[in-house]
Amino acid sequence: MNIKYTSDHEWIDLADPRAAIVGITQHAQDALGDVVFVDLPAVGASFERGDVAGVVESVKAAADLYMPVAGEIVEVNEALRADPSLANTDPHAAGWFFKVRIADGAETGDLLEQAAYDELVKNA
Repeated sequence: MNIKYTSDHEWIDLADPRAAIVGITQHAQDALGDVVFVDLPAVGASFERGDVAGVVESVKAAADLYMPVAGEIVEVNEALRADPSLANTDPHAAGWFFKVRIADGAETGDLLEQAAYDELVKNA
């Protein structure tokens, strides 16, 4: 499977390392509640792994969106900007946040597989 997870509750689909897709997990959106605003990074911006790349605001709280890997933003989800509720209704598909060109593929080795992420959430 090409999807991996961070302990900060982001997912990344690694099917295309030139445009890996990043979003928040079902667990994250459940914890946030109704998402009302997303601050997405600018296309062309570069980030290091762990940098704050955006913000998700909900009726409950605001949360930072962290970069799961270092890289350059190649696309943002304008549909999500127009309708932030997509992060709630379809967080693993239509509610994706941005695509990133991965700078160092070796960084993906530290990301969590599905079973490890499920265990993390279960023990949270």
